[in-house]
Amino acid sequence: MMMLDAHLKKYGMKHCPIDTSINTLGRKYTLHILRNMILLKQDRFNQFLESIEGINTKTLSIRLREMEREGLISRVVVSNRPKQTEYSVTEKGKMIEPILEFLADFSMKYEPKVTFKDGKQRDFEAVFGSSIRLSSVYDY
Repeated sequence: MMMLDAHLKKYGMKHCPIDTSINTLGRKYTLHILRNMILLKQDRFNQFLESIEGINTKTLSIRLREMEREGLISRVVVSNRPKQTEYSVTEKGKMIEPILEFLADFSMKYEPKVTFKDGKQRDFEAVFGSSIRLSSVYDY
């Protein structure tokens, strides 16, 4: 730990930026919610609840509030009858897309038996093509 403290001090940091990111994004279901918002264009509570395996209403509510407080998402109450709440990804939240791409690439390369039916390794470009953003794959 002493080396880390010296490193942080050298660069004028109070906390390790990687640790800070892990504390923000590492909460259970946070990346799943961002994935669904960025890639699947989901924006409603019930969409998240139905598509994120293992999440319950209490956890989802807590996570959405935390993510809004941290500036990853914003919430708007739509004045329809009945009232509905829509969520959107902020600019800060959109910064996560390349991380999602790296996670996808990692799994395709190093966890092919879990990721693909045939269990064969692939890389991101082989599956989705070069110079493509993962979010555009799911545009419809």
